[in-house]
Amino acid sequence: MKIDPDQTSFNCIPYFLRNFLPKISPSISNQWKIAIATIFLLVAAVTLSLPSDLPTPARLSLFAFLLAGILWSTTSINAGYVALGAVMLLLLTGGISQEQFFDSLGSDVVWLMIGAFVLGGAVKETGLAVRLTQMVASKARSVSSLFWMLTSVLIPLSFLIPSTSGRAAVTYPIFRSISNAIDDKQTRRALCLLMPTIILVSTIASLTGAGSHLIARDLLEEITKQHISFGQWVLYGLPFGTVASYASCWVIMRLFVDKKNLQKKLNITQFPSQPLSSNEQKTLLVIILMFGLWLTESWHGLETATVIVMGALLLTAPKIGKMNIGVIKWKDAVKAVSWNLILFVAATHVLGHSLVTSGASKWILEHIFDFSDINSAGSRFIILLVLTSISLTSHLYMTSHTARAAALIPPLLYLTVSLNFNPIAVMFISTLGMDYCLTFPVSSKALMVYQDMDEQSFHPQDLLRLSAVMIPIHFALIVLFYYTWWRWVGLSL
Repeated sequence: MKIDPDQTSFNCIPYFLRNFLPKISPSISNQWKIAIATIFLLVAAVTLSLPSDLPTPARLSLFAFLLAGILWSTTSINAGYVALGAVMLLLLTGGISQEQFFDSLGSDVVWLMIGAFVLGGAVKETGLAVRLTQMVASKARSVSSLFWMLTSVLIPLSFLIPSTSGRAAVTYPIFRSISNAIDDKQTRRALCLLMPTIILVSTIASLTGAGSHLIARDLLEEITKQHISFGQWVLYGLPFGTVASYASCWVIMRLFVDKKNLQKKLNITQFPSQPLSSNEQKTLLVIILMFGLWLTESWHGLETATVIVMGALLLTAPKIGKMNIGVIKWKDAVKAVSWNLILFVAATHVLGHSLVTSGASKWILEHIFDFSDINSAGSRFIILLVLTSISLTSHLYMTSHTARAAALIPPLLYLTVSLNFNPIAVMFISTLGMDYCLTFPVSSKALMVYQDMDEQSFHPQDLLRLSAVMIPIHFALIVLFYYTWWRWVGLSL
């Protein structure tokens, strides 16, 4: 019998761990598998060494979440696979029931995201987003005006397309066509950096701008029984997203484009002025109707998820005789849904829920804040600074928007309860900080879409340079908005 030396070097790892490890690629080394298996053992050891006053369900929840968090941060394994695997591990060990697992697939968060992806598919299919971008870009007569105009048109896309990667995919072809009119590599690189930066910074403007917002709102309702409507989110987030976007544009122009190139004249092809097509008109009408229902939620009682599913059904309605309401075929709409992201959101929802119901989040909060003694300070200013610091840096050790929300929102909300602070303010400010992810390309799919190109792409060093300036600016803007606009409209700790 011939013995494979690769197998003998792997025999020290327990059988169930070897079989649980996914095959990332055919070329993966045994050392890498051993490293992942070691993570399992270390997390288990840490969990088992916790004080005996922590109940078993809380220990299991902590184990599953720590394992998922480490794998998210240190490996290239698909985030959805990791989340679903952690949930199944939690289920098989008795940490959650089968009913809890299956209920997550029917949560309003999941349905809202499905409807939002269908909406994004319709906007992309009809060419509505492309038309808006081209209309603005074609009016630019200099590099500087082009940057400002693109910033203006990218901000409202957070209301139309529900994911940062989706917005990046829609705007990428426009960037390619516009960049052809620019003969300077430095300017093209700055433009390549501007597009995903504005997409990310403007995310906070809309409740549907990112899946993490929906997770955060769901956790807010579950833990504190308080609710933030679509209109409230726009009131708090749109002004900040707008100011932060224009500030980002100004910084990028000053850091990456010299003054001479900024003033250089452009000659971008003027696209023929054509009226909206029938499908564009119908898509725009459905979007306006949905906005109207979202903004008047307190009057009719229809929740955000219900409204967007209704809109999705209208956009995919089959042709009946001569009447044709739909703009996209049902099978194409289903293809537009990122089912990997849907499963990821559902699984992280289960993990976040288990941390709450098992008491793990509350236990962590009590011990961390007792150790730091921050809860005895009683200063809202100090809490604001700590909250902002934690959320703005969270992308450095957890690369997923949704994972950051599921991991950090529960303990932060328990902090609110213990200190008698406004949970809506804590949730919103922390979510805003978690939306910031400009330091590394891996921190956002939108960045990776634009980086995966030829010589026109930005370099990782460019992101580090930009983030070194933008993190302090974001920090200052959060403090400024807290003591001005947010307080004026009723959002305070």
